[in-house]
This record gives sequence, structure tokens and C-alpha cells, in this order.
Amino acid sequence: MLKSMTGFGNATQEADGLTVTAELKTLNSKFLDIHCRLPKSHSDKEIELRNLLSQKLERGKVELTLNLSRLGETRPGTSLNRPLVEAYVSDLRQAANAMLLAIPDHELFRLALQQPHAFNTEALPEDTSAQDWTVISVAIAEAIRRCDEFRRQEGAMLEAKLREYIGAISTRLAAVEEQDVRRIPAVRERLQTMVTDLLGNEDFDRNRFEQELIYYIEKFDISEEKVRLSNHLSYFQEVLSGEEANGKKLNFIAQEIGREINTIGSKANDAAIQRLVVEMKDELEKIKEQTMNVI
Repeated sequence: MLKSMTGFGNATQEADGLTVTAELKTLNSKFLDIHCRLPKSHSDKEIELRNLLSQKLERGKVELTLNLSRLGETRPGTSLNRPLVEAYVSDLRQAANAMLLAIPDHELFRLALQQPHAFNTEALPEDTSAQDWTVISVAIAEAIRRCDEFRRQEGAMLEAKLREYIGAISTRLAAVEEQDVRRIPAVRERLQTMVTDLLGNEDFDRNRFEQELIYYIEKFDISEEKVRLSNHLSYFQEVLSGEEANGKKLNFIAQEIGREINTIGSKANDAAIQRLVVEMKDELEKIKEQTMNVI
């Protein structure tokens, strides 16, 4: 079953006065790109979370947001490092005065808050941190499960669309085969006319004639291309139904399909077949667009 790279999942867990909310968003991306927004008290877990997300979600742009709130908590987990901030403000004011710049105090204060270590983060006791992480892990695991289920549902819709587009190309390939039967007599008549003209020419060169004949036969014959295109379409459907279906493989098959469609268009030399080729290319572009969002 296909999985889409677009997904969403969130979960909330409560235990011992702690409320944890985990929110996970995934979008289309050529590679795995993970962004984690974690409380400073648990920033040391980022590598562990990245490894977990890479195992479970495989590919795409992933954004994890984790929020914690503690019932009855009256003290903030983060406090202002006042002596350091005051030193930053004083230093910034002196630099501004030296350069004859009139910078308001509130702007100096804002700049000072952006400097390193402007805030103190109170470390949680080790046993409390371990208990919190147990609750956090449950919330994150549930958010991942819901996101994965969302991706499966989106993947099912993608699969239906891809089968529809492949079916449309198959229908037009059948029309090409019907038109090719009508095209052959016209090609044969054209060749006979050319042969008659050549035979009536006193400078007729039999070797050149055989070369030209072989050239035109190869140029107009699209039998092999039709067979290969039919095989590629069948293989695409087969991969869609398999366990190893992924966007890269499907996109590669789509490129092979496009190669055969282009060759048919260049060799057919028939207006009706050219129109069918344009329609097949239109369906193929839809396929390529959709496979870009498949894991």
C-alpha cells in the first residue's frame, strides 16, 4: 500500500499533574528533513527523537512540536538572567552613544534578550525528568501512529488516482493500436509510390534503394514501442499492488513510460496517433506529479 508524505497527527497525555501535547506534521520533500520544537528542559532528547522519527516516517519534511504544562505550577521553568541582561543593555547603550545613534531603551532591552544566556532554565530533578519522559514518549508514539495512519489514507487516494491515470494511458494505447492498423496501408501505398518512382529513374541504384527501404520500415514501425509501453503500464500497476511500492520506483517507471510514448509520437507520422500521444503525455504528467508525494 502506498503512503503519502503528507500527514498530521497529534496526541495529549496527562499524568501526575503533567499535560503533554505532541503535534506532528509531514509534508512533501525529496529527502528526510526533521525539525523538532522541544522545551529546553528536554532538548537533550532531540537526537533520540530524530532517530525515532527517521525510522517511523522514512521520508518527507517532518515538524514535531512538543508542549508541556504542569498543573498548579506557579514558577516559570525559565527565568530572566537579570545581571547579564543589564550588562548587555549597558554595553549596547555605550556602543550606540559612541556611534551617535539614538536607540530607545525598549529596543536595547529587546536586543539584550536575544543575546546568549539571557535566560536561565531550571533543571528538573533527574527522577522527575525520567517520569516526565515516560509520559512524553507515550504522547509522541501516539502522534506518530496517527500521522502514519493519515499518510496511509492519503496514500490510498493517491493510489486510486494513479490507477485512473494509468488506465487512461492504456485506453489511448488501445486506440493507437487500432489507428496503427489503418495507418499501415497508407504507409505501404506511400512506399509503393516511392518504389515506382525509383524504378522509373534511369539512375536507379538498387543498393541505395534497399537502404532507403529498410530506413523507412524501421522509421514507421512502432510495434516494439507499443509492446514495451504495454509492459511498463502493467508493471506500474503491479508495483502499486506490491509491498515495495515507493515514489522513487514509480517515478522511474513513469520515465520509461514517457520514453516509449515519445518514441511512438516521433515514429508514427500520423495525425490521429499524434493527438493520442499528446493525451497520453498529459496523463503521464499527472502521474509524475502524484508520485512526487509518495514515500
